[in-house]
Amino acid sequence: MADRLDLPGWLSERSAITVLALVSVVLGLLVVLPYLQYVLLAVVLAYVLMPAQRRLEDVVGSMTAALTLVAVAVLAILLPLGYVLAIALREALEVVTAFQEGNLDVQAVESQLESTGLRVDLVDVYQTYQEPIATGVQGLATTAMEFVSGLPRILIGLTVTLFVLFSLLRDGDRLIAWSYRISPIEDHVQQELYRKLDQLMWASVVGNVAVAGIQAVLLGIGLAVLEVPAVVFLTVATFVLALLPLVGAFGVWVPVSVYLLAIDQPLAAAALVVYGSLVSASDTYLRPALIGRSSAFNSAIVVLGIFGGIVVFGAVGLFIGPVVLGGAKITLDVFARERARTLGEKWGDVDETGADPAVDTDSETGIGSGVDGEDGKVSETATNAESTTDESDTEPELEEDNENGADEVDSDPTRESSADVSTGRPTSEHDPADG
Repeated sequence: MADRLDLPGWLSERSAITVLALVSVVLGLLVVLPYLQYVLLAVVLAYVLMPAQRRLEDVVGSMTAALTLVAVAVLAILLPLGYVLAIALREALEVVTAFQEGNLDVQAVESQLESTGLRVDLVDVYQTYQEPIATGVQGLATTAMEFVSGLPRILIGLTVTLFVLFSLLRDGDRLIAWSYRISPIEDHVQQELYRKLDQLMWASVVGNVAVAGIQAVLLGIGLAVLEVPAVVFLTVATFVLALLPLVGAFGVWVPVSVYLLAIDQPLAAAALVVYGSLVSASDTYLRPALIGRSSAFNSAIVVLGIFGGIVVFGAVGLFIGPVVLGGAKITLDVFARERARTLGEKWGDVDETGADPAVDTDSETGIGSGVDGEDGKVSETATNAESTTDESDTEPELEEDNENGADEVDSDPTRESSADVSTGRPTSEHDPADG
């Protein structure tokens, strides 16, 4: 065997491994980056399907359960979603074509509105903003064409999504345990981060998306009953707008009501106003029922997260964007608190994570929940051992204080937090990267 190379003093073995690890991480990110939005889509789907995975794997095994749920995701989520988006795209192109061919009679619409007593000047408004409107419509058509031409890449990306989804469902708990093992962050801090990120995911995926989906379906049914054209396109638009605070379904049913009034259907317009108001008001009742209170996110986080998320991550940014911003705030809060503990400073008790603290995520709906057992999962024995170690560490302090006549013993806040955690560091040696 060749003699080992003598490293210079400034280059130790640990620093060399650190550099190698950083280079490997950067190269890995470069490989993943082209399909990042599809990987994130798999993460969202895995989060939604994980409770079902844990129930099924007790009956049929983890691999069979994961394969079953991937098939369910394709048949019940991806295929219907693709079909709806295809119809919405076709209807949007029909609207664009009608506009470009001049089929929109602004003078007739203005006459209908003025017959109801409303004083409007749509002709002047249309002439003033005709060019930017035409530019926007042309941009919509261009986007639609780019979507169609990019279908092969989309199909490849969805294939990546399915493989990543299968791996996350089968090995998700082992991945969490692995992250505990390699991270230098203390266990109780990691567990707190996982818990709060779980609350954010629950509020974003289940809360905002479910409420928006219910409102979109309800309004779409009403539009179909009233025989409004481009129902699917308007339903998809309702879903997107319902994700935004202070906009919601209101941004769809109000213009459609004006349209119905303009084409001399006042009864249909009045019915849509009443029905649309009920759909918009349902947000007040649906959101607390799903996530515990009327708003789990700060409005600024939602708006900036959605629009910024779409730019950075694509369509999946609708769901991931607010979680990324909320997660950044959570991480900074935890960092500041732990730094204050280290310096012996007082840290406030106010929890402003942007997520609903009332949400109970400790059962089977959570990042890292259910992490126990043998498959690389967190062991309860580790927690008991850690608590025992903490108690034994405090005994000499207690005895010393008693000998000095001390009346009270100040415990280490870090040790208290460590003793209170419900999950210790994982004991399994299985590395998900190997399997």
